[in-house]
Amino acid sequence: MLHAAVHAGWDWMVRHGATGPGDRLADRFGAFGRGSCLAFPTGAIFGERWIHIGHDTLIGPYVSLSAGMVPDQAMVTDPVVRIGDRSMIGRGSHIVGHFSIDIGSDVQTGPYVYVTDQNHGYENPDEVVHVQWPHDVPVRIGDGSWLGTGVVILPGTELGRNVVVAAGAVVRGVFPDHCVIAGVPAKIVRRYVPGSGWVTGPAAADPEAGGRGASGPPA
Repeated sequence: MLHAAVHAGWDWMVRHGATGPGDRLADRFGAFGRGSCLAFPTGAIFGERWIHIGHDTLIGPYVSLSAGMVPDQAMVTDPVVRIGDRSMIGRGSHIVGHFSIDIGSDVQTGPYVYVTDQNHGYENPDEVVHVQWPHDVPVRIGDGSWLGTGVVILPGTELGRNVVVAAGAVVRGVFPDHCVIAGVPAKIVRRYVPGSGWVTGPAAADPEAGGRGASGPPA
């Protein structure tokens, strides 16, 4: 009896704890589009006024969304985090913004993806790393992209349209439209070239073959 009651109670909370447009939590966001849903339970959420969510977007359970280091921090950009229309952020993911994270429309992620636009500096090897001044570099994830389970997106990453990121990849750098990237650090393993179709191997990462370049320096 107790077991059944606990599970019934939890199911009720999951159904009725989800946040939609017009709910008190949704009203704290800079924008919260029609048809969008923030699943229950949430992860850590703060800096909502600097976070914009488009239409028909699903933020999965246990997802953390933040703008700034601490709640109520005044930010220098607005929005700090933008998620477009018809996107889906997978369970347990973290989107940690400090300057600019722009996630396009029709983007989907697997669970436990981590996206940030800030790293600690490491200019002084004799000083504790976490007290060194951080660096903020914008992140952009293009429309229609797919990020697999456990992907890490580091500051300065720019993904083009319809990019696939393999599970577990650690990504930093600029990647063109219509490519598949994988590895640590992530590199292009497959790319669609108009007139040639899909190419793999060294040709896939060759900017002279129609792309905008491969990854930046290793993370």
